[in-house]
Amino acid sequence: MTPPYYAVIFSSVRRVRPDDGYAETAARMDALAAEQPGFLGVESARDPGGLGLTVSYWATMDDVRAWGQHAEHLLAQQHGRDRWYERFDFRVARVEQARSFTRPDTPGEPT
Repeated sequence: MTPPYYAVIFSSVRRVRPDDGYAETAARMDALAAEQPGFLGVESARDPGGLGLTVSYWATMDDVRAWGQHAEHLLAQQHGRDRWYERFDFRVARVEQARSFTRPDTPGEPT
């Protein structure tokens, strides 16, 4: 991704309850987001205690707003407030600079 673009940062603490439909909805939201105009990617992690961080990347602020107002996403947001989250924080940031590193394979070194 070449800046500038937008990062939507969603941190949350989950109410960990087996078979509550969260995993299926999260997977559906990832797939649905990927179909939206301006979607650039997503990264997500959650620890066993329920703390999670998801960062989605979007080309424009209009794309961020459109995703936030998508009907199926609005329903998932409501379920999150009603049953899945103890708390969450939502932030949007404009990415002005980005760098990455990938270790090259070195012959003879364990991977």
